[in-house]
Amino acid sequence: MATRAIFASAPVRAGMYESLYLRAVAPDRALGAWIRHTVHKPPGRPPRGSVWCTVFDRSRGAPFMHKLTTDELTVPSDGWIAIGSASRGEGASIAPASARGWCGGASWSLDFAGEEPELRHLPASWLYRAPLPRTKLTSPLPAARFSGTLAVPGREPIELRDWSGMVGHNWGSEHAERWIWLHGIGFEEQRDAWLDVALGRILVAGRLTPWVANGAISLGGRRVRVGGLRARVRDVRETPAGCELRIVGRGGSELDVSVAVPDGTAAGWRYADPHGGHGHDVVNCSIAQISVSITARAGKPARTLRSGHGGAYELGMRERDHGVAIAPFGDD
Repeated sequence: MATRAIFASAPVRAGMYESLYLRAVAPDRALGAWIRHTVHKPPGRPPRGSVWCTVFDRSRGAPFMHKLTTDELTVPSDGWIAIGSASRGEGASIAPASARGWCGGASWSLDFAGEEPELRHLPASWLYRAPLPRTKLTSPLPAARFSGTLAVPGREPIELRDWSGMVGHNWGSEHAERWIWLHGIGFEEQRDAWLDVALGRILVAGRLTPWVANGAISLGGRRVRVGGLRARVRDVRETPAGCELRIVGRGGSELDVSVAVPDGTAAGWRYADPHGGHGHDVVNCSIAQISVSITARAGKPARTLRSGHGGAYELGMRERDHGVAIAPFGDD
C-alpha cells in the first residue's frame, strides 16, 4: 500500500483527520525530535493543515514546542504533504526520503532512509477500506536513519548524524477514545531491533471496550506481529509518566513492555475531534526509557531488550487533570 495523503480525496461532507510524522533520536544522548504534519477537517468544511514541532532534550528539561496552522495545504507532485509557504519561511513538507520545515523559529532539513518495508498495523488490507476501525495507521518506515540539521531558538544548531527513528502515517474519521502508541529503537542488546505498537479503546454504547493492540516487533530482521483481535492485552497501567502492559498471543507468546518518561520531559498537546466535542489531551515523550521482554512460546525463556532513551510513548486521553502542561495552540 503506497503511502499517499488521504485528505485530498475526502468527500466535502466528511469529517476526518490525518497525520504524517517522524521521530528521530540521537544515538548517544536523550535528545530527539517529533515533527508532525496534520490535517483537520470538520464535516462540510475545507481541510486546514498544521505543522507541529517538538524537540526533547533531557539535559534542558521541558521540550521546545510550537505549532503553525494554515489554510495553505497541498499534495506536492514529489511528496506526501506540504503545509504553509516555504518562500515565507513558515511551513513544512514531508516526502518519501526527506522533511523540510520552519515553525516558531525552529527549522529543519532532514533526509531519511530505511531498509525495513512498511508496517501495516491493521492485520488485513480490507480493514483500510472499511468504515471500521475509524482510525487507520501504518508506518512507511518503522525503522529509519536520519541525517541533516535541526535548529531551535536559543541553542546552537543540532547536526543529525545517523540518528535512529521512524516515519508514521495515520488518518481516520475519529480518534480512539483512549490510545497508547509505543515505538522503541536503538536497543542495547540488538541495535537493529525495533518495536512499533498501537493500542486503543473505543466507546460502544457508552462503555469502553477492552484494549486492542496491533503492531510488530523486529528481531534480527525477522518481523513478528503483535496483537490482533485474538490477542489478549493484560495488566495495562498507563499514566503520563509511563506505562506497563502485557500482550498475550497465540501459543503462549508474551510481550511485556515497560516505559518510563524522564521527569519534566513530556510534551502536552490538545487534539481536536473531527466531529467536535472536547477533544483529547495527548502526552508524548520521544526520549523515553523502554524495556521489552518477548517470549516466543510458553515454556521458552524470555528475551529482553532495553534502551535508555530510544522509546517513544504517547497517551491520548479525555481527562484534563493529568499534570502535564498543554501547549497553548488550538487544533481546529
